[in-house]
Amino acid sequence: MAVVDTRLKIQRSTRVPEVRTLEHLAMQSETRGMLDSILHSDGTAKIHKDVWISYLSSDGIKRGNLTTGFGADGQKIGPELTFGIKLHELLGEPILLIKTAWGGRSLHTDFRPPSAGPFMFTEAQKEQVSKQGKDLTQVVAEKEAATGLAYREMIKHVESELRDIAAIVPSFDRSIGYELSGFVWFQGWNDMVDSGVYPERDQPHGYGQYSKNLACLIRDVRKDLGVPDLPFVVGVMGVGGPTAEYGPEEKRYARIHQHFRDAMAEPTTLPEFSGTVVPVYTEKYWDSELTRLRSKESAAVRRAKEKAKADQLDPKQTRALEVEYREQDLSTRELETLQKGVSNAEFHYLGSSRILGGIGIGFAEAMAELVRSPK
Repeated sequence: MAVVDTRLKIQRSTRVPEVRTLEHLAMQSETRGMLDSILHSDGTAKIHKDVWISYLSSDGIKRGNLTTGFGADGQKIGPELTFGIKLHELLGEPILLIKTAWGGRSLHTDFRPPSAGPFMFTEAQKEQVSKQGKDLTQVVAEKEAATGLAYREMIKHVESELRDIAAIVPSFDRSIGYELSGFVWFQGWNDMVDSGVYPERDQPHGYGQYSKNLACLIRDVRKDLGVPDLPFVVGVMGVGGPTAEYGPEEKRYARIHQHFRDAMAEPTTLPEFSGTVVPVYTEKYWDSELTRLRSKESAAVRRAKEKAKADQLDPKQTRALEVEYREQDLSTRELETLQKGVSNAEFHYLGSSRILGGIGIGFAEAMAELVRSPK
C-alpha cells in the first residue's frame, strides 16, 4: 500500500539526530507512549521495517525505512514520523510514504493546481509593482514561471517513485502491486500572511480564493494520479492553538488566523467530497504550556535588554544579564521544558515533537478511518 503524505544520500545511522525535542516527550506521562514508539530504551531511533519513505525537499530525495531525520533536514522530524508509525499500527499493512515539502511555498502560486487557472494580478498589485520601480512585464513573467511549479514537482515525484517502488522497498512484489490510498495536505502559512493576494483577509470569507484553489487541488491530484475518490486529509493550520485561547500578544491576529482556518476547512464540506475528504484541526495538538513559557521568557529578556540599555552594558554583559533574568523568572523545570520542547519558531510549530507528533497521529487516525470507509 502506498500513502502519499504532502507536505542527500540515504542515512542509515540509528543514532537520534539532533531531534532533541524528543526528550520533551519523556517529561510528560501522556506522551511517553509516543516516545516508546520512536526510540529504543538505549536512546537509539527505531527503524520501522514495514514503513518506508521517499522525501523530496530542497536538498534532493532521501529514501529509506521510516525513522527520525525525515523532517526539514536530517536533524529534524515532522508529522511524517508518527503518521507512518500510527497508520501501520492501525492498518497492519506495509506502507510507503511519499512526501514532498519545501519551505516558503504558497497555494496561490507555487502549489497552484492546473484547474485553478493562471495567477491573476489585481490592479492594486500592479500599482504596487510600479511604485517599487519594477518592470511589470518581467514580474508577470516570473510569476507565470513559478505558478504551479511545486504542484508539478509533487506529482512528478509521486509518479516517479510509484514507477520504481522496488528501489525504495526491496521486498516489493510486483505481482501483488500497490494501492494509492491517501493524501495529506498540510500547508498554509505563506498564504495566510499574504495581504497582497488576500486584501480582505480580516473579513469573513476573505480567504475565499484559498478555498477554491484547495478544492481544485483535490480534484486535480485525483485526476493526475488516476484515483477519482482518493481519500484526502486536510491538516487545518493550528499555529498558536485555538484562537479563542490566544494571549494578549497574539489576540490581534486571532480574527485573521481563524478566517484562514475556516477557509482551509471549507472544501471538506463540499457535497462532492463527502466521505472522502476530512479536516484535522491541528490546533488541538498545540502545547499551550510552551506558549506560556515562551511569553514568560520573552518578558524576562525584554526587561534585561531595557536594564542593559539604561546601564550602557556591552553585548557580552547584556547576554549575561538576559541569562540572569531568565533564571530569576523561570524555574529550573520551566527552563528545561523550553530547552527540550522548543527548537524552532511558532510558524514551524515550535519544532516541537509533542506538537508535530500529535499532529501525525491525528492525521493517521483520520486517514485510517477514510481508508476503511466503504466509499
